[in-house]
Amino acid sequence: MNSLEKKQITYGQRLKIAFQYAMPQIYLTQIAGWFANKRWGAVTHFVIKMFAKKYNVHMAEAAKPNFSDYVTFNEFFIRQLKEYARPINQNTDALCLPADGKISQCGHIDDELLLQAKGHSFSLRDLLAGDEELTRLFKDGEFVTTYLSPRDYHRVHMPCNGTIRKMIYVPGELFSVNPFLNTHIPNLLARNERVICLFDTDFGPMVQILVGATITASISTVWEGVINPPRTGDIRTWTYEGQSAVSLAKGQEMGAFQLGSTVINLFPKNAVKLADYLQVDTVTRVGEILAYKK
Repeated sequence: MNSLEKKQITYGQRLKIAFQYAMPQIYLTQIAGWFANKRWGAVTHFVIKMFAKKYNVHMAEAAKPNFSDYVTFNEFFIRQLKEYARPINQNTDALCLPADGKISQCGHIDDELLLQAKGHSFSLRDLLAGDEELTRLFKDGEFVTTYLSPRDYHRVHMPCNGTIRKMIYVPGELFSVNPFLNTHIPNLLARNERVICLFDTDFGPMVQILVGATITASISTVWEGVINPPRTGDIRTWTYEGQSAVSLAKGQEMGAFQLGSTVINLFPKNAVKLADYLQVDTVTRVGEILAYKK
């Protein structure tokens, strides 16, 4: 953070940043995960109700719209939506948005640099945990970063038809990824815990990354289930071929967050053109246009 930025933020904001570095991230996350899975009846329903009120959660579009329908907080947090609540654009030359939320950043990957926030970039190589093959594939390509707020639907979907070829779990920090901290913590998205998924698609290779955050109790995919915990501190890699290479359809669910976070999509050079309307703070909904085939 440079001296000008320091002058522009308040003392309270500086404390928020300092707290992110000082707090016991893993223990808070473990406690949150333990609580979120508890079946406490009326207490659980009260907590869900208060959460929904605070964050203005739109329950009318949920498949189960009543708070009492959920046995645990996690069931509520990864609630499914009513059928057809998110129509999937059927243009075969278009890719669709993978998550509800807001665009944090999007645009061109400048050699190996992605924009995190105004004045802050981070390395493609760092984001991809040093994987040389993936770094070469997406160098000078395009990227889209989508932030999911607490009120949003937290299942993640496929932008297009794809077949999973590789998945990498990367241990890391658990900084909050809210817009303020994303602006003030350098390399945040390349430092946080994340699950990197490489797909073969009709648009070329595509990476979809699920980024963890403070109190993100777990990240799951539909083909492997819960990826974390456990949190062993080691990078883990899965490769898929033959019968193990699961294919998913455009708009199909591919993963979910139990609290959190951020989704990053990567596309190779000259593969897609991002939709013109996408810019910082654009509200996103699963199934709407993300990009077009070049």
